[in-house]
Amino acid sequence: MQFVSWNVNGLRAAVGKGFQDFFRAVDADCFCIQETKLQEGQITLDMPGYGQYWNFAAKKGYSGTAIFCKHEPLSASYGIGQEVHDQEGRVITLEWANFYLVNVYTPNSRRDLERLPYRMEWEDAFRSYLLALDKRKPVIVCGDMNVAHQEIDLKNCKSNVGNSGFTYEEREKMSELLSQGFVDSFRHIYPDREGAYTWWSYMGQARSRNIGWRIDYFLVSDRIQDGIREATIYSQIPGSDHCPIGLEMDL
Repeated sequence: MQFVSWNVNGLRAAVGKGFQDFFRAVDADCFCIQETKLQEGQITLDMPGYGQYWNFAAKKGYSGTAIFCKHEPLSASYGIGQEVHDQEGRVITLEWANFYLVNVYTPNSRRDLERLPYRMEWEDAFRSYLLALDKRKPVIVCGDMNVAHQEIDLKNCKSNVGNSGFTYEEREKMSELLSQGFVDSFRHIYPDREGAYTWWSYMGQARSRNIGWRIDYFLVSDRIQDGIREATIYSQIPGSDHCPIGLEMDL
């Protein structure tokens, strides 16, 4: 199966920048997006052959996730079952006979780390949610996880230590999740690849200079890691400050 994930940073804007051209060209089985910045009824997408699953934030023009799938799931759920964490449209879970797919848009700690304490609460709650799913069947989790895990995952690691997305606390939460039964699919295939980024600032020609961060992931349960066939970063695709990422799995 082929999976794609993309933080579109506003779906309506992305549609105006070729989103559907890439969607049709990549022809994924499941296409997950984050930061739709939509409310229900604000967009209509013609996607023949795909079911559409949306989770909207209570706040207008903020956050939000969606999944488009060729294969009808056994079930679909929205959020993680905790009201305090389920107001921002950040999680969608689809279930099939042999795995779960979880699409996530992890909260940003913000430039001044104002939201870091909440982020830590979120991380613990989301990890518990994933581990509960993983007890039932394997999990594929994808999305903008808003952290560069290791120094190799961002261009200017030394000058960004302690900044949002590269704090010790955020990186440790990712390490904790991986240590409890998950694999970073990209590093599984390309453990030493440098210059592989998924987000670039709009400032300072960062993208053309490849001064970026890898903060978008496909993680899979340890026990299905042998099914990983390819992990792709579509860095040439415009339309957002993030680029799409892909995962090819035998399931």
